[in-house]
Amino acid sequence: MNIEQIYTGCLAQGAYYIQSNGEAVIIDPLREVQPYMDRLAKDGVKLKYIFETHFHADFVSGHLDLSKKTGAPIVYGPTANPEFECIVAEDQQVFTVGDITIEVLHTPGHTMESTCYLLKDAAGNPHSLFSGDTLFLGDVGRPDLAQKAADMTQEQLAGLLFDSLINKIMPLPNDVMVYPAHGAGSACGKNMMKETMDSLGHQKEMNYALNQPSKEAFIEAVLDGLLPPPAYFPMNVAMNKKGYESVDVVMSNGMRPLNVAAFEAAAENMDAVVLDTRGAGDFAQGFVPRSINIGIDGQFAPWVGSVIGDVKTPILLVTDAGREEETVTRLTRVGFDNLLGHLSGGFESWKNAEKEFDTVHRITAEQFAAEVKVGESQVVDVRKESEYRAEHVDEAYNKPLDFINDWFAEMAAKDDAFYMHCAGGYRSMIAASILKARGIHNFKEVEGGFGAIAKTVVPKTDFVCQSKLQKA
Repeated sequence: MNIEQIYTGCLAQGAYYIQSNGEAVIIDPLREVQPYMDRLAKDGVKLKYIFETHFHADFVSGHLDLSKKTGAPIVYGPTANPEFECIVAEDQQVFTVGDITIEVLHTPGHTMESTCYLLKDAAGNPHSLFSGDTLFLGDVGRPDLAQKAADMTQEQLAGLLFDSLINKIMPLPNDVMVYPAHGAGSACGKNMMKETMDSLGHQKEMNYALNQPSKEAFIEAVLDGLLPPPAYFPMNVAMNKKGYESVDVVMSNGMRPLNVAAFEAAAENMDAVVLDTRGAGDFAQGFVPRSINIGIDGQFAPWVGSVIGDVKTPILLVTDAGREEETVTRLTRVGFDNLLGHLSGGFESWKNAEKEFDTVHRITAEQFAAEVKVGESQVVDVRKESEYRAEHVDEAYNKPLDFINDWFAEMAAKDDAFYMHCAGGYRSMIAASILKARGIHNFKEVEGGFGAIAKTVVPKTDFVCQSKLQKA
């Protein structure tokens, strides 16, 4: 028996490849399936099942393409009702794979069909739990995503989750290894550990959600501090449930090179978003007007989902040379399939064609320290509220990037110039590009963000100034 976790950092997502005696299963596969096909061929094993823990909200799974290419059936837990052929398993149903077995544990709460899979070794002993979004390391799945579909409140779903954990998970042996679907950085939870696997016994000891004194306390603790889910989540659920275009077709479209004239025409005629995935420093020096900058070297896919929102939005790409395929692949993972192509030659071809371009007024932290007048200058901090609370520039306003669609109009109504920063410059450049695309240009963005500002003499505070904390 061999268990391999295939962890994708930009999504904080874990897929699992398990093989035993010539047979294999894959749990929660990513959209691009060729690496799985290559691995199966290399190992000389047959894919027997594709297990899905639930209808994922934060990424599009590869179950359909993988099933078509291998003939392996897709397995969901009880109550799932996808619009394609699959096995809807019963609670405690057992599947045999080589010398091992996998038992279905229906664990509703995160969603109604949420299911964990308990792997038992050749001797029949519980070995590993593939817990999906039911149990994370340090946390549990958020119970507010399936309210509409389940016709239940988040409190009712949280109560179901409590019952699932108490009745199905907690009785398992402490030495069972827990393999969750996500880790730190995912929007599917709020308190996840950076580790990606752990013993159940350790989770019983330290996971706050597993140590609440009552169901009522559990519900309160799990729901406390949840931020609104990204706008693209329901769309990914629909794609996973109803079906989607083959990833091969989407990749082909996104890899279509467009010369400057064709790119410009598509931008004007298709009402497309120009997505520039270069680093913040390069973007600041010059970009196609009204481009949105979300750097490929960061939490790229989740921020695309949060900022652009609608997965059907037509998208034109500007990338660094040689990173076109990587960019398209990462967009397909979160369901952005309406890709029109990419600018051949990148931004340099646009500039060399003597086309109009825009810039961002970016300054160093030292320049910021020399210019800013605390109490007079307006400073906008686009980090999350929790980061702001920990420490921030005196008198700075907190305007999280997550809620820019709510607060940008307020900035547009003001003529006063302002400074803007995040933690390191990634999120503030996203915000800068959005503001400029909407006609707001009277700001300076701080390179290096608060990490660099903290090393200067700019006055800072580590407590919340309630008059300045602006919640979206």
